[in-house]
Amino acid sequence: MLFTNKDLKKLIIPLIIEQFLVIAVGFADTLMVSNVGESAVSAVSLVDQINILIIQIFSALGTGGAVLTSQYLGNKAYEGARNSAKQLLLVVAVTSISFMAIALIFNGFILQLIYGQVEEAVMLNARVYFRLSAMSYPFIGLYNAGAALFRAIGNSKVSMTNSFIMNVINCCLNAVFIFGCGWGVFGAALATLIARATACVVTLLQLSSHNNGEFYVDNYRQLNFDKNNISKILVVGIPSGLENGMFQLGKLLVARLNTFFGTASIAANAVCSNVFSMQYMAPMAVGLAMLTVVSRCIGANDYEQAKYYAMKLLRVAYYVLWIATAIIFCILPLILPLYNLSVETLDLARKCIIYHLIVTSIMWPTGFPFANVFRASADARFVMTVSVVSMMLFRVCGSYVIGKYLGYGLIGVFTAMFIDWICRIIFFIWRYRSGKWMKKRLV
Repeated sequence: MLFTNKDLKKLIIPLIIEQFLVIAVGFADTLMVSNVGESAVSAVSLVDQINILIIQIFSALGTGGAVLTSQYLGNKAYEGARNSAKQLLLVVAVTSISFMAIALIFNGFILQLIYGQVEEAVMLNARVYFRLSAMSYPFIGLYNAGAALFRAIGNSKVSMTNSFIMNVINCCLNAVFIFGCGWGVFGAALATLIARATACVVTLLQLSSHNNGEFYVDNYRQLNFDKNNISKILVVGIPSGLENGMFQLGKLLVARLNTFFGTASIAANAVCSNVFSMQYMAPMAVGLAMLTVVSRCIGANDYEQAKYYAMKLLRVAYYVLWIATAIIFCILPLILPLYNLSVETLDLARKCIIYHLIVTSIMWPTGFPFANVFRASADARFVMTVSVVSMMLFRVCGSYVIGKYLGYGLIGVFTAMFIDWICRIIFFIWRYRSGKWMKKRLV
């Protein structure tokens, strides 16, 4: 077997800790910003929808690089693995700088186009937060690429440590800038920029170390384009990027719909997103491990082990999700009062959270982490097609029908999302059983 239980634990546990750190600090950030007022919480929530869209594109490129690197390593082609890492960093650098320039130049236009209906105070805060957030795109892009490469070689402890450094810096500076300096959303964005820049530098230095064995980036000054490896990265990266991009675009369209429901719905959705992230973090970590493990099996041309580990890790994803769900149910009465929001907002958030916890525990791992089996085999185009069509047809259109026209508001938006999940699951199960995903590979 390519991976023992000990190997899997060594890969998964740091990933879970890393996800926990990200979510915990995000939760703390939202609590800190909530003390500035509901307009600040709403502004950060709306801009973060755009930021997540951009970061997901970087993550998609990282996924393509990680899959290619893992398949090279499974095939014991170490020179190919090293070269693929350099190509990934080059592509991410060019892409992230381009997005930063666009966001800085068209800051106000983008926000007005997407969130034109929000209150003036929310829009002013959003413009400040968006401007500084955009300056951090190259740093978070390269950091994510480096973290994906370390996961590809099975060393998730490095990405966990760097995530810890980044999030501790972010949290501490948030407290200083928001409470000590009184800078509000400007302080929150500045803290994020400094933390991401630090983590990026540390990660790039670690990638160049020969302590990584056969895998390292030998020289950052000689990053020349290699069309062959870049095209292989993009085979997975472009469909994954389009999928993530359209997914976040769909969420933006739904977020725009939430602005019609009022500030209470926007703030309640921000609270829900924080709590949901706590529920997702462990199964998401298992999904990242699934990408590495299945890619390595496919690189070794061992599809029986690929199927074995896919099913094993899917079961693990469900187990950790159920544990997280039970914990959140128990601590929910303690979490909600921490937010400095109105009774109406917190009541709406409570209803949506309970609804979501129940449905997610049944469906989410099969609809999301399980898709990494197909990405690991370079069958990312299928995942993209299913995800985009289902998202736009059921989640976006369904949100407008159920949420707005039938009058169910935010509850209707969540119902449409669950219908989208059902569609994804049906097609993913069919694809897996058909075996067509096993006919694709990069190496």
